[in-house]
Amino acid sequence: MSQYGKAEYWEERYTRDPEPFDWYQRFAGVKDLVQACFTPESKLLNVGAGNSRLSEEMFDEGYQNITNIDISHVVTKAMQEKYKDKGPNFKYLHMDARAMDFEEGSFDGAIDKGTLDAILCGESSSSNAQKVIQEVHRVLGPKGVFFIISYGLPEHRLQYLEKPEYDWNVIVKQVHKPTISTSIAITNEDKDAPNVHYIYICSKGQPKGAKQ
Repeated sequence: MSQYGKAEYWEERYTRDPEPFDWYQRFAGVKDLVQACFTPESKLLNVGAGNSRLSEEMFDEGYQNITNIDISHVVTKAMQEKYKDKGPNFKYLHMDARAMDFEEGSFDGAIDKGTLDAILCGESSSSNAQKVIQEVHRVLGPKGVFFIISYGLPEHRLQYLEKPEYDWNVIVKQVHKPTISTSIAITNEDKDAPNVHYIYICSKGQPKGAKQ
């Protein structure tokens, strides 16, 4: 499992298998929650986009201002070519989510589908996960939302998300796993997770403890 935290693994994987691949959920499985958090006008960041069809499916639903980043040169180049006709606001950039090249407050929302989970499988996992969360918090606007799709149980994820320095309110939702669900290998701490994926919605500009 530690390989999931290494950039070299993803370079090799995307070279070997360039076909679209979606961890956990397609857009349809989280559509209602996404629509409750973002409007088609929202400027969105997809963190660790890979070659998932999530952004493409969101684009087709009207969310056409999406910046996708990934640590893999191989997949970024492939996605740039694949989606070159989508327009200037739908872009793929090679970037490390731990040190993003964006100004503070650049986005209305950020989406993570499996990226934090993958990082938490790797070496220096806690430190790297915290760097990503800090960076997402930095690049979100004052009312920005961080939308995380994860297999991780709340007792294993909220410790990273509910730190005092983050001025966001966190709520947890659940969605059923698809009949055929592709998942990262489950760590020991999450092996007893029920047949659901967890959606962590971190909303800036809301009092902590507020319910949505």
